[in-house]
Amino acid sequence: MKGYMSAREASYKWGVSESRVHKLCQAGRIPGLERFGRSWVIPENTEKPTDPRKSKISSANSRTEEKL
Repeated sequence: MKGYMSAREASYKWGVSESRVHKLCQAGRIPGLERFGRSWVIPENTEKPTDPRKSKISSANSRTEEKL
């Protein structure tokens, strides 16, 4: 489908597993996401969603460093 990529193509582009892409799709974390039958299609220009856990970890690390 022109202008879209599959979950497998997104996994290669973003450097994550295909399973992780499916989980992001199920959670609705990818903008412009569409479902055709049993397959997810993702707009080609979509960037990898950020991991909200990383911002929490980095802010926790900075607080720990301030105490030292």
